[in-house]
Amino acid sequence: MARPTDSEEIVMSLHVTPLSTALGAIVGGIDLRQPLADADQRAIERALLDHQVLFFRAQPIEPSQQAAFAARFGELHIHPIYPNIPEQPEVLVLDTAVTDVRDNAIWHTDVTFLETPALGAVLASKQLPAYGGDTLWASSSAAFEALSKPLQRLLDGLTASHDFTRSFPLERFGNTPEALERYHEVQRQHPPVSHPVVRTHPVTGRRGLFVNEGFTTRINELEPAESDALLRFLFAHSTRPEFTIRWRWQENDLAFWDNRITQHYAVDDYRPARRVMHRATILGDRPH
Repeated sequence: MARPTDSEEIVMSLHVTPLSTALGAIVGGIDLRQPLADADQRAIERALLDHQVLFFRAQPIEPSQQAAFAARFGELHIHPIYPNIPEQPEVLVLDTAVTDVRDNAIWHTDVTFLETPALGAVLASKQLPAYGGDTLWASSSAAFEALSKPLQRLLDGLTASHDFTRSFPLERFGNTPEALERYHEVQRQHPPVSHPVVRTHPVTGRRGLFVNEGFTTRINELEPAESDALLRFLFAHSTRPEFTIRWRWQENDLAFWDNRITQHYAVDDYRPARRVMHRATILGDRPH
């Protein structure tokens, strides 16, 4: 996703309303069910780079339309664990009546267990509880920029391991013979990977913390006790209220976030009510 230049003419039919100083904006004036015009795509790209997570109200989007919108921004990922829409496998289903989604109720950045984690994701609400089920996002760049200079320098050059089994443990996702066989195959295809602790955004150049409680297991260059202590601090620091925003979903809301520079947390406070969401995940590049 290339950042539009100031010289480009962008038709601004969109209305972008910021929600906080750290991140977040509501975008109006567009129907995402329709094919995306080039000018609107550039405007959305610019808003995403500026605000890190965008919200669109009243978008009763079908899976094929959701996949088509997301694919304008990059190649789509098919999740190795979660179920998907059979006729649109790039759209995964987060349905609390079908799948254990407790791994979403933790601060995480999507699929950092990949060599090339997601650029972003498009999440559509399909069925919601009467109350609860909010999602929070945190700005990784705001968190990094708030650290002291000595700590920023300490983190430079460090790498961390990311492992899919941290969020998808065997005891929850290998509980039938078929599931166990699939689980071991996914584990074979996705061994732990290393990413920098501080990532440079490939478009804006902003730097952000790139460790998350969902998948990060250790800082490679440190002793285990040092790694554990520093990760505990970074996990807590990254999600301070001033770096976050909380979204109260309405049916047919759609969120589009920059996965390279954010974390998120789906609040699991609505059981036994049901919550159904559809997500299309856009692959990105190797972090540096």
